[in-house]
Formats: sequence, structure tokens, C-alpha cells
Amino acid sequence: MSPDTNLAASNHSLIQPLVSITESLDFDAMFKTRQPMELELGSGDGSFLVKYASLNPGRNFVGVERLLGRLRKLDRKARRAGLMNLRLFRIEASYLLEYLAPPGLFDAIHVYFPDPWPKRKHRKNRLINERFVELAHRALKPGGRIFLRTDDQDYFAQMNTVFGASQSFSSLETPAELAGVVTDFEHSFNAEGIPTLRAAFRRS
Repeated sequence: MSPDTNLAASNHSLIQPLVSITESLDFDAMFKTRQPMELELGSGDGSFLVKYASLNPGRNFVGVERLLGRLRKLDRKARRAGLMNLRLFRIEASYLLEYLAPPGLFDAIHVYFPDPWPKRKHRKNRLINERFVELAHRALKPGGRIFLRTDDQDYFAQMNTVFGASQSFSSLETPAELAGVVTDFEHSFNAEGIPTLRAAFRRS
């Protein structure tokens, strides 16, 4: 059996222990096969990530979620689906991106429906800001892409403003095959007539 087959057979958790919170993680060493790698920040219950990783076995995926209950639910879904191209971390998304992600590693970053912090006094807590643009640029390979979704008009405007102000990113369309993979939450509010707002950018 290969190491990945053993992992599946033993029903071993895909949640990875953090051996250090100050040194960059060796993400490639966590997978049997070295192949393009994508990162989702704030994976929630994993309804997007499990579907997308299943559709793309030729890519490795890293999911990040702060809440343990959600991460365990995602872990169970991924193992039931037999996904060996997925690893999971319990940590704040911004912390992993700033301190643990090696530079130039990821081919894509996904951030879907982050907390909009709608009150003006709380907007400083939003994940997508000027600093986030710098961190995403560092973590992505040249030509790497970042895909964003929200249902909040004000947050959507902020996303476009901070990335649009950067000379290191250019706007692009979200591919149809990616837009078609929706989260459970997204499906519910789309059914209620609430549209998904999408933005995507390519790193120079």
C-alpha cells in the first residue's frame, strides 16, 4: 500500500498537527504526489472544498478553518469521499497566510463568504484588506490566482478596491467550472434570490 492508501484504510484524520507556529510549513511533504497546490481560507463545513478536490485529483488542496467542530465535519466528509489530495489545518486564516505559508507555493487561493463584519466600527476585522493583498501576493506563484465570493455588497466593493489598487494583481473572470461548485450556504441563499458576488485576480 502507498502512504496515502494507508491513510485512507486506517481512517486517519486529514487534520494536520502544527509542529511550529513560527516556521513555514512544508506543505509538499504532506502529500505523496507533488502537484499544483491550492489553498482555501475559512473552509467552513467543507461543502466547497470536498466537491472541488474530488473534481480535481491532479491538484493538492489545503483547507484552513478556525472552528474545530467545522473542521472535524470537513474531515469526515473528505475521508468518506476518499480524498487523499487534501490536508486540513485548524488555525486563523490570516495567521497561516502571514507566518506559515512559504512564499510562491500556491497556484490558487480561495476565500468564500468570509465574515463581512457589517458594522462600520468592526470593518477593521475583515480578512480582505490591504495587508491581505500583500500576503496573497507573497503566497501565490507568479500567475497564481485568487478567487473571492461574498453576498455582502459593501465587502465586495472593498475586495475590488484593495486588489484593484495593487499593481501586482490584474482582474479576471471566475472560470465557469469553478463558479459552478457552490457551498451549501451559497445554494441556500441563491434559492432565496440572494446573488453570489464573485471577484478574481491574477498575480503578476
